[in-house]
Amino acid sequence: MADKRIVTCAITGASHTPTMNNDIPMTVEDHVDQAVASNAAGAAVIHIHARDPNDGRPTADVGIFRDYCSGIKERSDAIISITTGGATGQSIEDRLRVIKELQPELATCNLGTMNYGLFQMIPKYEGRWKYDWEESFLESTRTEPFVNRFADIEYMLTELAAETGCRFEFEAYDIGHLYTLAYYADQGLVKPPIFMQFVMGTLGGIGPDIENVVAMKQAADRLFGKDIEWSILGGGRFQFDIVTAGATLGGHVRVGLEDGIYIRKGRLAESNQEQVEKIVRILDELSKEVATPAEARETLDLKGLDNVAF
Repeated sequence: MADKRIVTCAITGASHTPTMNNDIPMTVEDHVDQAVASNAAGAAVIHIHARDPNDGRPTADVGIFRDYCSGIKERSDAIISITTGGATGQSIEDRLRVIKELQPELATCNLGTMNYGLFQMIPKYEGRWKYDWEESFLESTRTEPFVNRFADIEYMLTELAAETGCRFEFEAYDIGHLYTLAYYADQGLVKPPIFMQFVMGTLGGIGPDIENVVAMKQAADRLFGKDIEWSILGGGRFQFDIVTAGATLGGHVRVGLEDGIYIRKGRLAESNQEQVEKIVRILDELSKEVATPAEARETLDLKGLDNVAF
């Protein structure tokens, strides 16, 4: 798959609330429709969190995840990557239950406990909330860390991987996380190809600076050599700058309303598909081809849609 880029679309996550953008998908139908459209636009991988369809609150409900996954599978051949990060207030048991039951091809594995700040967005929307959970949810990130213990990571790499056959998209929010991953690779618990996602711009993680993209890539090259497939996402207004920089350095890319709710300065994105179409145009201008789901499966050594439990 010479010089082709895997595009991931993160359909919805806990980073943004319904108040921030009316087009954040909330119902199962919305999620499936936007996922299928994003796949048709060029996203080989669809990354999903789940929301309560009544008010958009983040949820770990396996039934909702199952409805998303089965709906997407019926209408596309997209690779579905299910979060294990979940949202503030969800236990690690809640977050991993969906992987045990649905056995996806791909799941995220976050590489360390950290502060994950969303509270700084509150002043912009003060007094305009659609639902009573939104402000308190964002505020909770001031006091509750994002928990990913070494024991949790080890469980995922051993028992969970053996039970489900899924592979992992390793989420690295800072350079230290790459060293954690290298440790487990040295222990033989992580086998190539190692798929990692550089997460840039989260308050509490590495900042969204081009110099930091270069630093993350240099560290990954030093630690893993040619055993990696790396991708990049940029939080908020830095989304397209950062992913474009990553693409020029040889990385795969991730966009979607989980990461940023704008399509350009001053204009909210109307759908996940719109963001995928934009990054595909950018990649085309850079003479970079976009990988199909089949090509991405081969590159990442995934088990295939016939072997999932949804």
